[in-house]
Amino acid sequence: MIREFTFREVLFILTGLQSTLTLSALAFVCGIAGGLAVALCRTSQIRPLSALTSLYIDVFRGTPLLMQLFLAYFTLALFGFPLDPWTAAALCFTLHASAFLGEIWRGSIQAVPKGQVEAALALSLGYYARMRHVVLPQAFKISLPSTVGFLVQLIKGTSLAAIIGFHELARAGTIISNATYKPLLAYGVVAVIYFAICWPLSLWSARLERELSARN
Repeated sequence: MIREFTFREVLFILTGLQSTLTLSALAFVCGIAGGLAVALCRTSQIRPLSALTSLYIDVFRGTPLLMQLFLAYFTLALFGFPLDPWTAAALCFTLHASAFLGEIWRGSIQAVPKGQVEAALALSLGYYARMRHVVLPQAFKISLPSTVGFLVQLIKGTSLAAIIGFHELARAGTIISNATYKPLLAYGVVAVIYFAICWPLSLWSARLERELSARN
């Protein structure tokens, strides 16, 4: 029996929105911690550590996110580590975010003027104090527009998690589309919701980039 598209269907789509926002927030917050570690290792003078994190970044930036989701969900199960869709999606997106944020922040750390680092060395600041008080605060300002821009991509990218059965916004739209046979209406609502979330973030990212360019 074909269902009518009513407010109840819209509410069902909104349950997918909750999962989308939760997954995005979890992956972004955990990705911040992982990305900072990756960036520091990538800019380290210890060559094996720098090479290892470079390989990590290349793997996650050079392979499709869809493939990464498949590997996290299906491959681990073959080795006796089955994961439910929520855990697999959270793990995959966290690793994905760590790699991308790590590369963004690596570039930002290296963009800090060398004179600032040399001044910190002249003051006999150790590595921890130098990074905490001199390098990272400046790198944070440089990386902020790109970081916000990546968050927009991350939110939209969560739609791929539907392929492993994760109930998020796009999958909720698909379920309603199949039940009501009104794909344009169902996906139209999904598109409006994505736009309402991502557009303000995109504007903020562009504004931050303009302000940073004006200061320089």
